Amino acid sequence: MPELVPTDHFATIVWMGMVPENRSNIRSAPMQTAFASYAGFDGDFHAGLTRPSCVRVKSQYPQGTEIANVRQFSILSAEELDEIAAEIGIEALDPGLLGASIVVRGIPDFTHIPPSSRLQSSSGTTLTVDMLNGPCNLPAREIEKDAPGHGKGFKAAAKGRRGVCAWVEREGSLALGDALRLHVPGQRTWDHR
Repeated sequence: MPELVPTDHFATIVWMGMVPENRSNIRSAPMQTAFASYAGFDGDFHAGLTRPSCVRVKSQYPQGTEIANVRQFSILSAEELDEIAAEIGIEALDPGLLGASIVVRGIPDFTHIPPSSRLQSSSGTTLTVDMLNGPCNLPAREIEKDAPGHGKGFKAAAKGRRGVCAWVEREGSLALGDALRLHVPGQRTWDHR
């Protein structure tokens, strides 16, 4: 019996970007198509099969410990970006300011899809969701540069709306307009935190 259940939820890729390896900030540059290898998008700052651990896993590892890279992609929801923009008082939020890899439209409450969910294109390219991406102050700085007075509210507005981090389970091409089908684990929610 399969442990991953295909759903009737589809997301459309409406924006893609890449953070340059030689970055001076977290901004990602938009692109139309890309090949998602097992290491992520070639030339992206976040690409690689491994990465140094960061503050997000400091309870598990000393910072800088080499670990598997489950943060190759930052996938955001267009609907949630609109909610963040409205809350911080700007017309629209450029995903490049957040270092986004992919922005999708069409899956409700996207940031809270279950960990280990898959987003799969019709050609089979498959991204595995690690977990939600907590908001930080780095995007706030970039927003503040472009919209003075509005960046400081980002972290609070983005809580529970910052999207997910993901890694490549099956290589393949991705492009604007591609539909990604959501597959979720067939297990119940664990209520003993």
